[in-house]
Amino acid sequence: MIRVLLVDDQPLIRSGFRALLDLEGDIEVVAEAGDGKEGLALAEHHRPDVALIDIQMPVMDGIETTRRIAADPSLAGVHVVILTNYGMDAYVLDALRAGAAGFLVKDIVPEDFLHAVRVAARGDALLAPSITRELIHRYVTQPRITDTVAGLKELTNREREAVALVAQGLSNDEIADRMVISSLTAKTHVNRAMAKLHARDRAQLVVIAYESGLVTPRSR
Repeated sequence: MIRVLLVDDQPLIRSGFRALLDLEGDIEVVAEAGDGKEGLALAEHHRPDVALIDIQMPVMDGIETTRRIAADPSLAGVHVVILTNYGMDAYVLDALRAGAAGFLVKDIVPEDFLHAVRVAARGDALLAPSITRELIHRYVTQPRITDTVAGLKELTNREREAVALVAQGLSNDEIADRMVISSLTAKTHVNRAMAKLHARDRAQLVVIAYESGLVTPRSR
């Protein structure tokens, strides 16, 4: 059973998402919150698999809520998916940096919404949609010197290759095909790179890849 927390200051939006989720036999909405502070408290209490969090909310916004969830080791199993009204919302990249596993536009079709919840619950980043790649292309154009540079030097050539493919939105199976290796080996390369770069999940791995200059928008 996938346990979901809904955090949005608009009751109508929450009720709409809940109505969809309640129809699924493998998904359970464990709690709802109308602001980030309440959402954080409910995340600590219920430890959901997925937290769907709006960006702009009173008391505590979605980015700060995400940052606090990501910083709490006891909430490592909570995968945050940011909800936004606009596909190119400038706050989305900040949310990814804060530790979000991905983001969804609120006008997403029901089938894609349900699929996204299941993808997030598995621990996979919601980075494949073209809208996310376009966001990264638009906002991450100037590599920054970060503390991850030292970690990059520790990566093997195969791990670097795997990270570059993750940054293109490829799954482990697709990375395996591209690198001509097994899916298990591809997963191992990705996991080792995440550990060396201190990335919480694949979403942060992508941000690190672009910000560090390992991958540039033109190389896609």
